[in-house]
Amino acid sequence: MQQAAAPKVSFVSLGCPKALVDSERIITRLRAEGYELARKHDGADLVIVNTCGFLDSAKQESLGAIGEAMAENGKVIVTGCMGAEPEQIEAAYPGVLSITGPQQYESVLDAVHRALPPLHNPHLDLVPPQGIKLTPRHYAYLKISEGCNNRCSFCIIPKLRGDLVSRPANDVLREAEKLVNAGVKELLVISLGLRGRPEICRQSLEGPRGPRQVFRSGEGARRVRRLGPAAICLPLPACR
Repeated sequence: MQQAAAPKVSFVSLGCPKALVDSERIITRLRAEGYELARKHDGADLVIVNTCGFLDSAKQESLGAIGEAMAENGKVIVTGCMGAEPEQIEAAYPGVLSITGPQQYESVLDAVHRALPPLHNPHLDLVPPQGIKLTPRHYAYLKISEGCNNRCSFCIIPKLRGDLVSRPANDVLREAEKLVNAGVKELLVISLGLRGRPEICRQSLEGPRGPRQVFRSGEGARRVRRLGPAAICLPLPACR
């Protein structure tokens, strides 16, 4: 049986040495997942451009690199410093697949996975997409934040886990989608210290493509439940 060709990515790295290190980390992750690097844009399945936005001349160089990639390939993912203020990129090239700021490695990889999924070999891939779970297959926990801002005299959690840091809504959504695709029927949302912070709950759970909507659209999915001491301050009835 002929093995499928590995997906190919062309990479452009602009800017300072710190940006170069970011590029190295992204490429390392891509190579570990089986992607190959292409020397030319037209020989790749997509192009990643790591931009610089420090000076006007650097911004123009970045826009030129994006334009060249769009012309030669058409599938372009943009990251880096210029991506932190994406308006100029969106105005010039509305057809780019994704725009992210510097050091957002997971967001870049997620965009690559959506546009160009890696090859899956069940004989070689030891970790499933949803990760290793210690719960039964029909349910899983989904943590939406870490730490707590409350300083209750009886509780040591802030000392052990630090102040409240909520996970980005997109990360929560991606994990929920992977769990649904893996056959999870019940999602148990866990967190600490979100009392009085309803905006975090709404952003992470109740958006137009939050976990509830993922479960409604997922075949065989049943419901989302809340766990933890006052963890989720937003009503979250079961999805039927």
